[in-house]
Amino acid sequence: MTKADLVAEVAKNSGLSKKDAETAMDATFDAMKAAVKKIGVVRYPGFGTFTLKRRKARKGINPQTKQPIQIKASKTVGFKPSQSFKAKL
Repeated sequence: MTKADLVAEVAKNSGLSKKDAETAMDATFDAMKAAVKKIGVVRYPGFGTFTLKRRKARKGINPQTKQPIQIKASKTVGFKPSQSFKAKL
């Protein structure tokens, strides 16, 4: 599903125009990004939990040259679906 498909579905189900639905969705996702960055976790009941995860620096191998490289520490986001979401799959 693309963003346009999702916007169209939200607009249809909510009675909003596509432009209003897109604005609302963009604001929602921006708020979620900010919350994960600041707090480290966003829980949405019935859907799931987004959690900030930290990866430690580690050694790796360049697949083209087979030379060892140092991979920097980084941050990523994990998602764990709720029990009710899993049940609907």
